Amino acid sequence: MYDMQTRLRALALVDEGLSLNTVARRTGISRAAIRSWQTRPEARPRMSAQTEPCFRCRAAPAPPQDPAAYAYLLGLYLGDGCISPQGRRGHNLRIFCADAWPGLIVQCRAAVRTVRPANGVWTTQRQGCVEVGSYDRHWPCLFPQHGPGRKHERRIVLEEWQRAVTDACPWEFVRGLVHSDGCRVTNWTEKVVGGVRKRYEYPRYFFTNRSADIRALYTGALDRVGVAWKSCHQRRTVQNISVARRDAVALMDAHVGAKG
Repeated sequence: MYDMQTRLRALALVDEGLSLNTVARRTGISRAAIRSWQTRPEARPRMSAQTEPCFRCRAAPAPPQDPAAYAYLLGLYLGDGCISPQGRRGHNLRIFCADAWPGLIVQCRAAVRTVRPANGVWTTQRQGCVEVGSYDRHWPCLFPQHGPGRKHERRIVLEEWQRAVTDACPWEFVRGLVHSDGCRVTNWTEKVVGGVRKRYEYPRYFFTNRSADIRALYTGALDRVGVAWKSCHQRRTVQNISVARRDAVALMDAHVGAKG
């Protein structure tokens, strides 16, 4: 039997990218045990934070200790996240990050750890993406938008305490949404100036989500930070939000930037 701290230390080394053989040599723990903790969530250490009240379900609910990290994680969750019930063990928060953006995976893991610092965070390779996961009984408390069905098929409304967080940290919320369902692209065009054909490039940001509620949360945050935007209808079920004005793109570059 291994105590909780020993398991956590071994899993943290695996999460850093070390092989099972390397972790086994460093810790003296068998590969079989480490693999079991890695592949069987029920074998992972049960954290005290999973049984203790979270900051929302205490007798006196409080805001998150790190509002910026929570606002960013909320944006990631609304874009590419879900919460799955796991029986008596609680709930599994899963956020899917594309393989093309390894920096996003690092930022996502850091945000999960900051919001629930006592819980383990692990990654699972999927086809074309990495799943960042964490078990906790209180994820539905922290993300009450959780519910049956797809997000675009039901109402997504922030609670008052969440609105206070996103109002206080609008850029972090925007960054989380863009890092999940947005992108920064470079468009180009050609013009003839003085008889010479010249190529002009200009960057812009796109955000795409099928949920009208989530799009409204995104554009509302953009309004609060003074970023001009417009809607671009492409298909009946999909609507892009475009940020293309030079001053607006400059603001987004300063506060959002690339996914990493």
